[in-house]
Amino acid sequence: MRNDAITIGLIATGHALSHFLQLVLPPLFPLIRDELGVSYAALGLVLALFYAVSALLQPFAGFLVDRIGGRAVLLGGMALMAAGTLIMGLSSNLVFLFIGATVSGIGNSIFHPADFAILNASVTQKRLAHAFSFHGVAGMIGFALAPIFSAAVGLAYGWHAALVAAAGVAVAVWVLLAMNAWRFAATRKVEKKAPFVESARVLLDGRVITCFLFFALHAAALTGIMSFGIAAMREQFGAAAALASSAVTAYMLGSAGGMIAGGFVASRFGRPELVAGAGIVTSAAMVLVVAAGLIPAWTLPALFAASGAAVGVTYPSRDLIVRSSTPPGATGRVFGFVYAGLDVGSFATPVLYGWLMDQQLARGVFYTVFAFMLGALCAVLATRRSGSRAAPASAA
Repeated sequence: MRNDAITIGLIATGHALSHFLQLVLPPLFPLIRDELGVSYAALGLVLALFYAVSALLQPFAGFLVDRIGGRAVLLGGMALMAAGTLIMGLSSNLVFLFIGATVSGIGNSIFHPADFAILNASVTQKRLAHAFSFHGVAGMIGFALAPIFSAAVGLAYGWHAALVAAAGVAVAVWVLLAMNAWRFAATRKVEKKAPFVESARVLLDGRVITCFLFFALHAAALTGIMSFGIAAMREQFGAAAALASSAVTAYMLGSAGGMIAGGFVASRFGRPELVAGAGIVTSAAMVLVVAAGLIPAWTLPALFAASGAAVGVTYPSRDLIVRSSTPPGATGRVFGFVYAGLDVGSFATPVLYGWLMDQQLARGVFYTVFAFMLGALCAVLATRRSGSRAAPASAA
């Protein structure tokens, strides 16, 4: 129990950092826009580049994890994210923001395949649902802390200082994990160096592909809330910046609470796809209420907290769906490929959301989020019918 708890805590801390660094930039968009004189769509393109690089490289990071193990890959990725954030913090024009986003995106590509490989190899099987739960909770906490951190430091010292300080946080977490890396069980390496095409064949399984689609559509919806939800609420409802920011933070904290409950639900309920579907339906309904403007502005934090909790319950179940689709020895590859769907959905949509804001269609941001949620619902329900269930992976 103690070893499991320490391992989960360390990996969860690294995961929180990756999410923190993903969301530390968007709250600074108004400050960057005023100083550099660029559009929201251009800043959306910076995010799109980050997620595009991460999406492209994440499957390859999964292959690397399966070949050499997760420990070194995890530490290398964290170092690159810290360096990329520092470059963005020191930038004076859009070009250097693009360079920093590229470096940070390379680093971000390693987290999910390395994290899940280490957890599968290090944590007792009966506690894996809880490990996945706390891993997801940590990510949501990272998301929740980022807007508060960025707003506080950015308003007091400017957006450059906020990003440099975030890079400093990343270095501190890197040191913590580097000092404790010996605690992580050595993830199983592929015994025989199979050709790339043969190794990639597992990714063509119907359930794996359907899981990828679910992650991509879910991320497309989440990106709208995280990246442009604050700006959209301010424009549609006339909400103060503090109120709109608290609504996004409430969504993240609600998701974290939902994931804690979701770990217990997933470990006791034998139909993870139904758990995921029910949570998505509930969350989508609340987003539709926001899009239609059926509530007063002061209720936004409470509604977003409930919406986040509903979708948070689904997270441990979705990870169990992926795990049940993973053959032995392929954890890095499958989780790397499937979680690349998060980056695909994230890089494919910021420009769209930014364009909607530039056209003063704030309501359209939330209707678009709702539409992507419906697509994610269809994908997660299809996982039960999209191919034979692969043997569960007991180790990475």
